[in-house]
Amino acid sequence: MMKHFIFLFFFLISCSKVESQATNAVDYLPKSKVQEIKNYLKGKNYNQDLAVFINFKVHSGKYRYFVYDLKNDKILQKAIVAHGDGSVVKNSETLQFSNVDGSHQSSLGKYEIRESYSGKFGKAYRLDGLDGTNSNARSRAIVLHSYYCIPDNESAYPACLSFGCPMLSKNAFNATAKYIDQSKQPIILYAFY
Repeated sequence: MMKHFIFLFFFLISCSKVESQATNAVDYLPKSKVQEIKNYLKGKNYNQDLAVFINFKVHSGKYRYFVYDLKNDKILQKAIVAHGDGSVVKNSETLQFSNVDGSHQSSLGKYEIRESYSGKFGKAYRLDGLDGTNSNARSRAIVLHSYYCIPDNESAYPACLSFGCPMLSKNAFNATAKYIDQSKQPIILYAFY
């Protein structure tokens, strides 16, 4: 009897963990941000079905990067993503953001995911900032790329830091690349805090 009770106890705990992780992913992507992008895309020459979101409010060891199906309102991909080392505020959980070259800070706002190229990190996508908060993205060489130190799975530890680029794991980057490369129109990436 005691064995059954212990098994049931651990089964319920594991179920609640899985359930809380599932709701957390949805919680990490507020509906208001999705709606904001849906409204922004109307009548513009961007992909109307897909968008990428980064919620910098979420701990960097958790899933905070989402490829989102705007038509069916569901998350297609979630991943760990880095922020800039200049965004870290000493002895604080908060982040700071900048559009200034050399700041090594991440920038907030909407980006157009542009052409791919092969650079020192392998394949990468150039990002054009569409807001005053990220308008220098191209001149700052802020690009979407992969890097070996970004894990595939969530953990309590923070992800390694970039010079301001949103960096993904190799596997996550390859998954995103398929969406980007198959799209006939540019996809919007929206980074918020």
